[in-house]
Amino acid sequence: MSATLQSPSNIGISISESPDMRYFGLTDGHLKEAKAAFAIYLLSSGATLAYGGDLLDRGFTRLIFDLVLRYRPKEEAVANYLAWPVHATMKGDDIRELDEALRGFARLILLALDGSRIPCKEHRTVPPSAVDGRTWCVGLTAMRKLMCDQTDARIVLGGTLDGYKGAMPSVVEETLLALAAKQPVFLVGGFGGCARAIAETLGLVDRWAGSRDTWDGREQLRGRTAEELNNGLTLEENGLLAGTPDVDQAIRLVLTGLRRRERAD
Repeated sequence: MSATLQSPSNIGISISESPDMRYFGLTDGHLKEAKAAFAIYLLSSGATLAYGGDLLDRGFTRLIFDLVLRYRPKEEAVANYLAWPVHATMKGDDIRELDEALRGFARLILLALDGSRIPCKEHRTVPPSAVDGRTWCVGLTAMRKLMCDQTDARIVLGGTLDGYKGAMPSVVEETLLALAAKQPVFLVGGFGGCARAIAETLGLVDRWAGSRDTWDGREQLRGRTAEELNNGLTLEENGLLAGTPDVDQAIRLVLTGLRRRERAD
């Protein structure tokens, strides 16, 4: 399916559980398969993957490590960004363990509250009381802005509209930042969640039984159009991407869009 991209691409990845998966006939197993499949095809195409959050979660580190060894040996083909509120309450030993676990295939990037980088050896732990709601908003937004500046495209799948930390759901904020920067955005909406809600707002897919009219960030998206996704796909193709639960089809569409964008540049 994949062919090497002619120029290196840094791809921001937002793939997480959606509360709607059961409705669409999907399970956690399907989500794990989706994570693995996107990583396989993007790594084999030559892209570098950027993740915000702890890659040690649920063994995902091991999977990515094995894939990098297979497709991109001797390369740090993954960047793992940790916002200040994420790592500030982590023990120094935990940071060192994470850094060592990722070394050789991924770069661990710790960020200060303003989004500037902090060397791992300069990490300092603060009491949990120092990380309040405002701190989460500032720190997560700063991380997402930096990632947007340092990536060439954003792929979003799933995501929750509730129970988030920060100014708004992560996928919504990342999508808004990418659109403002005219960065390509790929909405994989077949798993429901944020990606589906954004696709509905842009008119790419129809509403469903669980569609919601109110969520943080929706008003900022109302004036946007599907053409602003800027991802190399036609309106019809973006509609397919936004509705399909078939991960292979979604990957084909994403790679098609990336290659068209590359040729256009």
